Amino acid sequence: MSANTWTIATARDALRKGEISAVDLTMSCLTAIDAGDTLNAFVHKTPELALEQARDADRRLKAGDAPAMCGIPLGIKDLFCTKGVPSQAASNILKGFKPEYESTVTSKLFDAGAVMLGKLNMDEFAMGSSNETSAYGNAVNPWRVDDRMLTPGGSSGGSAAAVAADLCLGATGTDTGGSIRQPAAFTGIVGIKPTYGRVSRWGVVAFASSLDQAGPMTKTVRDAAIMLQAMSGHDDKDSTSADIPVPDFEAALTGDIRGKVIGIPKEYRMDGMPAEIEALWQNGIAMLKDAGAEVRDISLPHTKYALPAYYVIAPAEASSNLARYDGVRYGHRAKLSAGDGITEMYEKTRAEGFGPEVQRRIMVGTYVLSAGFYDAYYNRARKVRALIKRDFEQVFADGVDAILTPATPSAAFGLGEMADADPVKMYLNDVFTVTVNLAGLPGVAVPVGLDAQGLPLGLQLIGRPWDEAELLNYAHVLESRAGFVAKAEKWW
Repeated sequence: MSANTWTIATARDALRKGEISAVDLTMSCLTAIDAGDTLNAFVHKTPELALEQARDADRRLKAGDAPAMCGIPLGIKDLFCTKGVPSQAASNILKGFKPEYESTVTSKLFDAGAVMLGKLNMDEFAMGSSNETSAYGNAVNPWRVDDRMLTPGGSSGGSAAAVAADLCLGATGTDTGGSIRQPAAFTGIVGIKPTYGRVSRWGVVAFASSLDQAGPMTKTVRDAAIMLQAMSGHDDKDSTSADIPVPDFEAALTGDIRGKVIGIPKEYRMDGMPAEIEALWQNGIAMLKDAGAEVRDISLPHTKYALPAYYVIAPAEASSNLARYDGVRYGHRAKLSAGDGITEMYEKTRAEGFGPEVQRRIMVGTYVLSAGFYDAYYNRARKVRALIKRDFEQVFADGVDAILTPATPSAAFGLGEMADADPVKMYLNDVFTVTVNLAGLPGVAVPVGLDAQGLPLGLQLIGRPWDEAELLNYAHVLESRAGFVAKAEKWW
């Protein structure tokens, strides 16, 4: 078995025992990345930096200074600023941008000894559910049905594809409305969106600041616990970062959930839900019951308003955040004609630099924030958001410890099948995930089974605020009971 196929936990233990060096582990991944170019998961490779970091990790391992991530090769989503390495957010407007600083998340990972293999593909500015809005072209799901090329999901599609194809041992992702959990479910891996404020947003290119949260994408729940530990913690540079202790997430994986109460929200049984998604959900319920949990039907009555509220709030915040990309300070600047002034420069730069989906969301966001429409749309959506959060608070106050739902309304769909259709059809991929972001809660996607075509399907667990440790333990139980070990057949 090649070392690039190992889990983070397996590699950590092997590195500490001296069974493999960080350099050899990194080389195994770099070889796999070169062989996996067809997937278009890595968009900026950093082999020299990776080997330099691996040599440093080997020195730390030899000296006995080996934190959990020491020598572990990772992929970094292109939304994270990495010093001296292109950080483009998959957008032409940031083409050529190399930050002079490191994001807090990548700084923490590097301080813990992690190795960066390169930057990963994504939807432009994290706006998308299929990785088809990327300026680099779409990433491809390593799972395949006949000759049908499938989406790895979005926006963290490159991260999901890279982990699922064993190009790296883990990857960073970001989740604004499901962008970690949906691609994780589509590719048969684990992805956790932590509580808002658990992981610093400093140095992560902003989409919607009140919703964005970074998290790990890994092969197992244990790996997610290890990686989240390294990523978490208070950051003075992020005013939304929570100054609360970070528990030992891996130590919490006891597998004991006896007496815990798992809520099943009736509102997530959508009209037209595929029978195999319903069957998967029922299977997950049975697994948790068998492990000793009590399963209880619950109601989250404002769920039906979540998707429209999200697609008002997120574009509104995006229109504000993306106003800074004007061709003046960094990134792309359009060529001007004689007589053009600064207004023309802004217009041409933004028209050339932003793709159609980003332009659509900026226009929607500007519209809902405009005079005369602010109260009718944006303020109303904020009120709905408060009601959605209150629904969850009430359920947890009534003794529910976690909530189990489907992660996605379907398995991965074919590339090109939705891109040119009504954009609302694409937005419906977030129907089970956006509530978690609106309420600021932690949510994790766990692979549980395969559909009739042999494609992975996942379930989502939603936890109490700041209770990632318990949430990961429930996910660990679900993962253990499901026994999901299927791997994509290597065709790339």
